[in-house]
Amino acid sequence: MAALGTSSCLVGPVPFKDVTKDHEDGQTVVSPTAEHADILSTLPSIAAGPDLQLRQYQGVWLSAYMVAGMISVQRRFMSRPGDVILASPPKCGTTWLKALAFATMARTTYPPSDADHPLRRLNPHERVPFMENQFSAGQGAKLEALPSPRLLHTHMHYSMLPPSLAGCCKMVYVCREPKDMLVSMWHFFKSAGLNLPFPDLFELACHGQNPYGPIWDHVLGYWAASTARPERVMFLRYEEMLADPVSTVRQLGRFLGVPFTAADEAAGSPVDIAEMCSIDALRSLDANKTGINGSFIKFGHQAFFRKGVVGDWVNHMTPEMARRFDAIVDDKLRGSGLAFTLVRALACQEPDASSLPACV
Repeated sequence: MAALGTSSCLVGPVPFKDVTKDHEDGQTVVSPTAEHADILSTLPSIAAGPDLQLRQYQGVWLSAYMVAGMISVQRRFMSRPGDVILASPPKCGTTWLKALAFATMARTTYPPSDADHPLRRLNPHERVPFMENQFSAGQGAKLEALPSPRLLHTHMHYSMLPPSLAGCCKMVYVCREPKDMLVSMWHFFKSAGLNLPFPDLFELACHGQNPYGPIWDHVLGYWAASTARPERVMFLRYEEMLADPVSTVRQLGRFLGVPFTAADEAAGSPVDIAEMCSIDALRSLDANKTGINGSFIKFGHQAFFRKGVVGDWVNHMTPEMARRFDAIVDDKLRGSGLAFTLVRALACQEPDASSLPACV
């Protein structure tokens, strides 16, 4: 394992928790809610249930506690050359993408065979920081402690990204069949004790009012960016990653400028990384069985490793609900060249959770 002293001596990516644990004392905490109170008071809001308030900011519905941090990200975050931004809607493969990207980029410093590999001792969200969460907690300055190249994550819509990211960073985006996303989001909220009946979440989503919704705007923003600048924005589909995780690892290596050499292939490095990042491997680790994540709503680490299957929506939606939501999404995506038609066909197959190597 790489020795962690002062971050200026390190080459990234390195685990966020390993670096920031030495920078806890003396941190200046800026309250974004107090700082942006004048803006927050003007935003439309709805109650998404007794435990979840949403506010609309720049056309996007967000958990109320996250909006001030979002504004702070836009105003304060400064990118660096070499930064890599992982982006996704909630519950679309974020945890898995964090694991795969970190393991791929950092494989020279942290070989997959390392018994003390960060993946084996830290939850993926402790290794790759969630930008909005840090700024919402008034601790965005902690991101400066990371050495370059930094590996960061956001749920922000492409249209909301800070101007400093334009043309400077590479981005990897992952999306998922929207009905499966909703089901995963509902289970995730339940794990934190949020009382939001699934039919209520479904209705919100149909009107584009789910957290980080409208989902179609989220997907279309990154889709358009990836088609306009494929050298800068990589667009991944969760279901295609599930079908061939090793090829996904190779794609990530090429896109991120750390391609696998012939020697890497001969040594089985892409396969080792895919296996190390599988849901079974990660779920079995103590770091993912205990501990919590989140500055406001607390989620147990185990909540990030549920099923990871395609088509679980059939267990929660009636055929009428599915047809209604599909029609809305299809209408919003029409003319973009993006569709989920083939993905939906997979839902007719019997899911086999034991064979799917991913987490959400």
